[in-house]
Amino acid sequence: MNLHIKNGRVIDPANGIDAVQDLYIGDGKVVAVGSAPDGFTAARTIDAAGLVVAPGLVDLSARLREPGYEYKATLESEMRAAMQGGVTTLVCPPDTDPVLDEPGLVEMLKHRARNLNQANVHPLGALTMGLKGTALTEMAELTEAGCIGFAQAEHPIEDTTVLLRAMQYAKTFGYTVWLRPQDPHIGRGGVAHSGPLASRLGLSGVPVMSETIALHTIFELMRASGARVHLCRISSAAALELIRAAKKEGLPVTCDVGVHHLHMTDADIGFFDANARLTPPLRSQRDREAIRAAVLDGTVDAVCSDHTPVDDDEKLLPFAEASPGATGLELLLALMLKWAHEQGGDDAALARAISRITIDAARTAGLGAGTLSVGAPADVVLFDPDTRWTVAASSLASQGKHTPFLGYELAGQVRATVVAGQVAYERRPA
Repeated sequence: MNLHIKNGRVIDPANGIDAVQDLYIGDGKVVAVGSAPDGFTAARTIDAAGLVVAPGLVDLSARLREPGYEYKATLESEMRAAMQGGVTTLVCPPDTDPVLDEPGLVEMLKHRARNLNQANVHPLGALTMGLKGTALTEMAELTEAGCIGFAQAEHPIEDTTVLLRAMQYAKTFGYTVWLRPQDPHIGRGGVAHSGPLASRLGLSGVPVMSETIALHTIFELMRASGARVHLCRISSAAALELIRAAKKEGLPVTCDVGVHHLHMTDADIGFFDANARLTPPLRSQRDREAIRAAVLDGTVDAVCSDHTPVDDDEKLLPFAEASPGATGLELLLALMLKWAHEQGGDDAALARAISRITIDAARTAGLGAGTLSVGAPADVVLFDPDTRWTVAASSLASQGKHTPFLGYELAGQVRATVVAGQVAYERRPA
């Protein structure tokens, strides 16, 4: 279907575009920006006056809960959430049940996702069998099945020899290893940031050194192996300083942060609010400010939703017993716009915010997404940056209704999401 999106403010950081222009889509791809190509006849025209037209969002961490955890969420529910949030490309961690350590499981997930004709799903394969940290998976076969990288999710490898071998194998074939830096011993069993607040509340802590010790190890293994590593959900100022130094040294490293950590601190736990029970934990105000600055200066390559739907039975418990995680797909855009507004709200801040969740995220994952370049897949989001809405469980399409932002008023609402040239979601007028 030929689609003409007119009168919208096109923001495409990949091409440095920020102007009111028309967008032309045909055969599932972008065919022109600005003027219609010769012979173009639109089957449908969308008037985007007053809206921002941007590349579909790219989310580097979204747990879809299939296979194995359908009681927490289903592929159908989370795809609806992605469409409602303007997210057209998803990277999902391998900690499903069973773990994504065999090609057949990956192919099944990809097939299920394709049949829904919504967001593009890109699984990460398990780095070790069963995420147990002992035997390496068949990375070449998993790559052929559709994996774009290899991760351990929340299961750190205790034996550094195994991690070194994994990185050497990955380097040989040009694969990227995705790691969340956490020491397997320090902070094990902790539920909150180690600090005065956790002490007052009587909660077991996860110190920042759990992150930094792991980073020192990872960087030494990178120097020895030459492997490319993506660091997932960095949470502390000290870790960001180490990453800055590693990048300056020339190590092939990238990193992301969860959007929750861009706004909240451990103080948001309040009176044991289990919705603020996250992994990694919310940290100090100093850490939050460092994260905000690092997103601005490019030390942080991408911001992800860290979407982890949790059901009531696992969340409505005492803080220390509740399962960590929060829904985020439908909040990613609005929370990035909130960050941009707090950076001054000018055009440059808005473009940078969109860049971190489109082209920057796509490049980090090695994906050809996040751009409105001619010939690129026509994955597009149309949103009103000024419409304000209140985060409520009833307004979320995700099966997971738990987020520390419940009750917050946010600006920025998705009006339509286009995937491969097809309008996959349209918000009905109120």
